Amino acid sequence: MTYSKSEMQAYTIAKMMEPEQVIIVGTGLPLVGAALAKRCFEPSCTLLVESGLMDFCPVEIPRSVSDLRTMAHCSVQSPPYRYLGVQANELLHDSKRLIGFIGGAAVDPYGNVASTSIGDYHRPKTRFPGSGGANGIASFCNTIIMMKHEQKRFVEDAGYITSPGWLDGPDGRKKAGLPTNRGPMCVVTDLGVMKFDADTKRMYLAGYYRCSSPEEVIANTG
Repeated sequence: MTYSKSEMQAYTIAKMMEPEQVIIVGTGLPLVGAALAKRCFEPSCTLLVESGLMDFCPVEIPRSVSDLRTMAHCSVQSPPYRYLGVQANELLHDSKRLIGFIGGAAVDPYGNVASTSIGDYHRPKTRFPGSGGANGIASFCNTIIMMKHEQKRFVEDAGYITSPGWLDGPDGRKKAGLPTNRGPMCVVTDLGVMKFDADTKRMYLAGYYRCSSPEEVIANTG
């Protein structure tokens, strides 16, 4: 093997991008995948970041969305409200072009993501930074969730849901007043790709890498 599992993870999401797709992305590995998509596979895709930068493609990976390295090859440097305006325009026109990359500490079988706390919310085992923009993205956009594949991250009950997936099943988003034609598309990890059953909305293993196996996925899933 001449690549790492993390590199395979970034390559996998890059190959999922489609022509003229609008990608909401933060930093870290999702940005690596998004930049790879723009440079090598779908140059017509547009990368957005919540600090207001549009159509950027950094040479180096920035530490935050406000890092000046994010501005490399940026077409528009605008106030954050313009970023929100682009989202609203795509959503109001029911566009399928808009997609968001999100991550978290844990995910349950319906794609609900926990990135606020583990355990009881008021007396948590661990407290995390929280949503950032992920809740809004998960509520109204199609999303790709990226995580390291570990037992403690793939859980039966996410507890406090920071970013909604399909909630409790097929009618979960409808009952919560969320768009039913949007939601998590897949979970991409360093071991494989999980998708969601069209009828039950429950996660299943859709594919694994040459460097992994179904047995390894099972062993690392809670």
